[in-house]
Amino acid sequence: MKILLAIDGSDFSKVAIHELIKMTLSSNSEIHIINVYEVPKTTGLGLHTMGGRIGNYIEEIRSNAQKLGNKIVSEAFDKIKAENKALTITTSVVSTMPKSTIYEKAEDWGADLIVVGSQGHGALSRLVLGSVSQYLTTNAKCSVLIAKAGNKK
Repeated sequence: MKILLAIDGSDFSKVAIHELIKMTLSSNSEIHIINVYEVPKTTGLGLHTMGGRIGNYIEEIRSNAQKLGNKIVSEAFDKIKAENKALTITTSVVSTMPKSTIYEKAEDWGADLIVVGSQGHGALSRLVLGSVSQYLTTNAKCSVLIAKAGNKK
């Protein structure tokens, strides 16, 4: 079974990791952990007047997001591998639009299942761009598991 785990470091992603760990998986199962982050566009009104400074700022944002993404997938890798050493696990960190990138990765890789949290970082992004989990359940050709945090009282 090929499982794509899409995480962003949010508490909902941690629930998705936990749900994946609870699954009984055969030793020939493959997991690909992906973190997709967005970097602000530099084409906004007036940004061209700031010269090279804005480019340096955007590059710093991109570098920090890449480092954070690497940390997020590395921690998930370690947690999953600790529970099942026989699993084949790969990772990637990508800078693009999350919902389309996760969908395309699942299609190209031939995923049997996509695992995501019910929500991620950024309420504004959800408002403007739409929910990643909603997009995946509507468009993906494979099954999608949306992990939700239960009511923990």
